[in-house]
Amino acid sequence: MWRNIGALARGVLDVLVPPRCVLCRAPLQAEDGVCGACWPKLELIEDPSCPVTGLPVVGKGAEMTASLPASARRVPWESLHAVMFHDEVGRRLVHRLKYHDDTTHVRFMARLMARRVGRFISPETRIVPVPLHRRRLWGRRFNQAALLAKELASITGAVYSPLALRRIRPTPPQTRLSGRARRENIKGAFAVPEETRAQVEGYDILLVDDVFTTGSTARACVQALRQGGSGPVRVVVFALASSQRALHI
Repeated sequence: MWRNIGALARGVLDVLVPPRCVLCRAPLQAEDGVCGACWPKLELIEDPSCPVTGLPVVGKGAEMTASLPASARRVPWESLHAVMFHDEVGRRLVHRLKYHDDTTHVRFMARLMARRVGRFISPETRIVPVPLHRRRLWGRRFNQAALLAKELASITGAVYSPLALRRIRPTPPQTRLSGRARRENIKGAFAVPEETRAQVEGYDILLVDDVFTTGSTARACVQALRQGGSGPVRVVVFALASSQRALHI
């Protein structure tokens, strides 16, 4: 029922305030998205992609690399998926949401994330955002990962579990830290509280974040979820920060 009400509300809003391209602001005929002229600028990451790094894989071994068993990966997640690279367009969309309180394109971002991982999602899947510590949440007013996760759950019909994972201690911002410093900074920062353990125990999890840089935050979150009794955990992010554009096999 609530989903139908939400769709009706968006329809009324589209009449009153017609949707515009999230990049150039040109008027659109349909719901929020990008116009035909801006679509090629997105440079979306497509399959096959590496389950460890999220990078697109090219070459004769592409399909084999994309289906490596978890035991061969040395990462705690089942697979990692990104919509686009954290370059001109990806950075612009993320920064508008994260630092400028512009939430008008959250559903568009979530639709692109659903496009990447929809095939892995069932009604039983738990969609869990990377949490902010309450002090950071008070200062920022919202958690961008939670907004994306909520919309993704709405689009796919999966279960949104925003409290399943908790950041149990505050950590300094990771932006200027090296890879090793990031790992130390985030170590032991996440846990599945006893009161929310039933939300993850035995379930497949989709962990949602806005940007993947070194993987230290995702690794700590996935390890905490697995320690909390979850099933396999996949990670989906909107933007992938990487000096590589593809893995050549």
